[in-house]
Formats: sequence, C-alpha cells, structure tokens
Amino acid sequence: MKAVTWHGKRDVRVEEVPDPKIEESTDAVIRVTSTGICGSDLHLYEVLGAFMTEGDILGHEPMGIVEEVGDAVTGIKPGDRVVIPFNISCGHCWMCERGLQSQCETTQVKEQGKGAALLGYTKLYGQVPGGQAEYLRVPQAQYGPIKVPDGPPDERFVYLSDVVPTAWQAVEYANVPRDGTVVVFGLGPIGQMSCRVARHRGAGQVIGVDLVPERLARAREHGATALDTRDHKDIGDAIRQLTNGRGADSVIDAVGMEAHGAPVGKLAQNLVNLLPQAIGAKVTEKAGIDRLSVLYAAIDSVRRGGTISLSGVYGGMVDPMPMMELFDKQIQLRMGQANVRHWLDDIMPVLTADGDPLGVEGFATHKLPLAEAPRAYEIFQKKLDGAQKILLQPAK
Repeated sequence: MKAVTWHGKRDVRVEEVPDPKIEESTDAVIRVTSTGICGSDLHLYEVLGAFMTEGDILGHEPMGIVEEVGDAVTGIKPGDRVVIPFNISCGHCWMCERGLQSQCETTQVKEQGKGAALLGYTKLYGQVPGGQAEYLRVPQAQYGPIKVPDGPPDERFVYLSDVVPTAWQAVEYANVPRDGTVVVFGLGPIGQMSCRVARHRGAGQVIGVDLVPERLARAREHGATALDTRDHKDIGDAIRQLTNGRGADSVIDAVGMEAHGAPVGKLAQNLVNLLPQAIGAKVTEKAGIDRLSVLYAAIDSVRRGGTISLSGVYGGMVDPMPMMELFDKQIQLRMGQANVRHWLDDIMPVLTADGDPLGVEGFATHKLPLAEAPRAYEIFQKKLDGAQKILLQPAK
C-alpha cells in the first residue's frame, strides 16, 4: 500500500510499504477513505524529529471502511464505516472507566513515561503506524472505532477522530459561563472549532486571536470577534476593553509550541534539530524550547478567578511559569490530550443534526490525493494558498 512516511525535517514522502494485517485478536484493518493533516503533525515535520525513525507512517485523523476484524472484535464488522480516535484506548481499564481514555492503562507507553499510545505519533507515544495511508491496522478495535452512518460525506464525521473532541474538551475545560466571554488564542483548526463549539454551547462572546488574515476572516464568518495581534501593542488590554475592564471569563490556548513571534524559542527549536538524534531527544524532554508568549498572554487576558484551558501542545519541561500571577489572580488551569470517546455522546447528536451546527462540511480548505501529501504538508506549514485544514483522500 501507499503511505505518508517521515524522513527528516520537512521531508515526508509517499512510499510503498507493507499492507497492515491483524496481529492481535483485538485488531481491525480499515481501508482509509479520508485522513487529516493536523497541526500536531507539523510538530513532527518541524520540531520533534528527535523522537522519529525514518520510515515512520504519519497521521492520526483517519476514517474508512472496515476490511477485517480480529476474533475479539464484535462491535464492528467488515463493511462498516468507522472513524478512528487518535488515542488508542481499551475502554475497560481504571482510567478509561473514568473517562480518561488519553491515559489508558492498557496502552500507556510506560517506558517513556507517557499516557495512552497514539496513532502515528513518535516513539514517545508508542510509534504506532498512522492513518495517512491506504490501509490502517487499528489496535483495541473492540472499543476504539466509532461507527458512523452511511450517506453523509466523510467530512461530516472525520473530525470525530481529533478536531471536534479536542475542541469540545477545550471548551469544557475552559468552564465558559452561560453568556460569558471566552478568548481563543490561535485560529488554526482546533481554535476555529473551539470558537464554533463555544458559540454552540452558549458563550455570549467569543474572541479569536491570531495574526493570519485568512484565519481571522474565517473566525469572523462564524460569529467571533477576531483580533489581529499585529494591530494591538498589548493584546491583554484589547481584551479587557471588550470585557468591561476585567478580562475574559475563560481563555483557550490552542497554539502551544507553534506560537509565532518569539525568536528565542524558534532559535532553540532549530538548534535542537541540529543535534544528534539521541541528544536532541533529551534536550527536548528536559529543556525549555517552547515559545510561551501565548501562554503568558492567556494568563494576562483571563479575569481574576477565571479559567485557562490548554489544548496546544507544549514540549519542554523547564520553561518558567509565572506562578505568582497565577496564584494572585486565582486562575484555574486545565489541560491534556482529548479523551475522544468520553465526549462521543455529547458530540454525535450535534454532527448528525440538521443544519450542520458546527460547520464541519466545508471545514477543510483543501482536499488532496494522498499522493500530494508532501505538497500538502508544505502549504499547511507555510500557510500558503489559504491552507487552514487539509484532508488527504487515498484513491478508492
């Protein structure tokens, strides 16, 4: 089969690799019909190469048709249409029973000190072959796959793999009051969807912050007040002017280590990529190489007693946190990988409702053949051609 494979910084290729097969009784194999490129994939493309091995298959946002199932898989069968969550969880361990599927004890990558294994995402998370491919082996298929109805286009459901549950959890963790104000820093796919989910769930004012004109325009089209950071000397002051001088009730950081405008952090990330892989991995784990300007802005922008929700991924360990300000403002802080299956009962009725309330159909700005994955990564990373969300579609 053909698959998107990693070969180094900004070097992904579409290559022939062996077809996946059933390896455990709890496995399934699906034929992939759509698979997304995520902002987190850009971390592999750019920053986290020290944790990759040449030839790793990328991708963690797939859906498709079941081809084969293991003996222990009874909930799905060949021919079923399914979406595959990016985190691999068993459904029956202590963590899964408490709605923390991203911490599944059956698939935890304990040798790396990490939570549940993820599809297509580095040695840190199990080095499981990903879903940017024609076929995918799905571990823990007795629980993970989400069966969806035939009929609607893939785009109605494919974002169940990551984007919609991540945004839903970000809004939930932000504890947005009914008719309250939420600020979303970063208007990439997760930030855009967070704005839409917040409005759908009753936020009175949604403020989106970014510096990419196309992203700002898109947020405005869906009802957000969009602030361009280049137009404001102090973004916290601009937000306070919109919130009676207090700041926002809730702030979502949907940026993480992809933040712009912090040259010291960018330099550190580039230097790490020049180190031998084993050394670079240790530096990334132990050193503060993130650009924290957005997190500091979130802390500045939230009102006293408010809540910050982190959905953006941070990679360092010793970046200084402004603990005095967090304590003095009595800020609540929540974060973590999305527990995809936990939110399914809340999200599925929204996706199947008339009128497409979250605007998932048309959410992708680009739909490209799998063979064009190298170009897709380039335009997404460089923000060319208006690329804001890309779906790859293997040939049928």
